[in-house]
Amino acid sequence: MSKPRILLANDDGIMAPGLRTLADALRERCELWIVAPDRERSATSHSISLHKPLRIRQIAPREFSVDGTPTDCVYMAVNHLMRDPPDLVVSGINDGPNLGNDVLYSGTVSAAMEGALFGHRALAVSMCLPAQPTGLPTPPAAFAAAVDVTVQLIDAVRGQPMPAGVVLNINVPFGGREALRGIKLCRLGYTDWADAVTERRDPRGKPYYWIGGERLGHDAIADSDNNAVAAGYVSMVPIHYDMTDYRSFAYARGLEVAGLARAPDGLGEQSLPHPVRLKG
Repeated sequence: MSKPRILLANDDGIMAPGLRTLADALRERCELWIVAPDRERSATSHSISLHKPLRIRQIAPREFSVDGTPTDCVYMAVNHLMRDPPDLVVSGINDGPNLGNDVLYSGTVSAAMEGALFGHRALAVSMCLPAQPTGLPTPPAAFAAAVDVTVQLIDAVRGQPMPAGVVLNINVPFGGREALRGIKLCRLGYTDWADAVTERRDPRGKPYYWIGGERLGHDAIADSDNNAVAAGYVSMVPIHYDMTDYRSFAYARGLEVAGLARAPDGLGEQSLPHPVRLKG
């Protein structure tokens, strides 16, 4: 099997230890391209820079920083920087979890999803590290288990191509490889951030606010990614950018909208084949 061409991105910034540690492990195994934000861009979701110019700086051969979002990075890589398309887009390794409804906010997941939008196989990988004291970076050694899992997943995906439009969202529990109980197929859980808003005052007495509270590590959803990680398993959730809720077609058909005749549809009740063809 020939060496794959892998595009590596993230939302923690191009010098983040999770990305650098994974890059070191992949460099001899593939044609590695790194296109990542020039600084921290966490929780940017799938935002793209349509109303400001982007600046790109080449750091090394096939390695570029972008002063934009994670989505910008993958967009620029696929449409401008890379001569040939990637065989796989890998986003991460994120410094912290992306579980449950985190995926709606996550720049890590969105970078991988941008790759899927263009028809490429895609992985989003996060290490569920505990909170670090302010200003103290996570040591590269903390990502060793996630690096190992990611390398093995890349080999598995290459041997068994993914469905078009799918991102595998991977979360690795904190600890060494020997502590992992295995890998578990999951559904997205519900990440409870305590719905907190903290009000404080600046030196001039004006209020400012921090949103988000302490993460709760469990939910009441069977086979959720939250519960799998809490039990020591690597969680694997296939997600798709088609956010249509096929389960709700019957409900929506039953809504009577005054003054509007309902046009017939051929949607049925099940998901439909997706028009995007997997590339590579």
